[in-house]
Amino acid sequence: MPETLSRAIVALLLALCAAQVVAKEAAPEAADPALEARMTRITAELRCLVCQNQTIADSNAGLAVDLRRETRELLRQGKSDEEIVAYMTARYGDFVLYRPPLKPTTALLWFGPAAMLLLGGTVLLLVLRRRTRLAADAFEPDEEGEDLGERGDPAASAAASAAGPATGSATGSATGPATGIARP
Repeated sequence: MPETLSRAIVALLLALCAAQVVAKEAAPEAADPALEARMTRITAELRCLVCQNQTIADSNAGLAVDLRRETRELLRQGKSDEEIVAYMTARYGDFVLYRPPLKPTTALLWFGPAAMLLLGGTVLLLVLRRRTRLAADAFEPDEEGEDLGERGDPAASAAASAAGPATGSATGSATGPATGIARP
């Protein structure tokens, strides 16, 4: 009987803990829905400086919460959307903008990925063209049984390479190279 009671208590405690975990959607902090919609629209265009891959509107980082609160305060003061974005840009730089403007200082952000892709493709193309021009004898041929051992067994190949050079002749020995394993 005491075991049943302890199980019931544990189940009750787990149910209470699970009830605490259930998340609810956060209520908007602004009483005015129009103000909240403007704040969401503005913060959706600003990058979270902590997360770097989320907007301030989407992030739950402490800095993002503070920046949303600051945006609300600026909106209450009557600032326009452009003034708020300019304030954030002056304070945090162009990096805070989710879509930074095309300027000499941000050109690498805009063209860097395309340049790297182009460079990588060019190098790949040059290497492949050079390899196709080489004669077949420029490549070292695989010796029979070299990759998979003499029996086609990867484990035998690993054992043979770990054992070192072969002892005895390749045709006259009754065992494999320095492993003591009899050959068929």
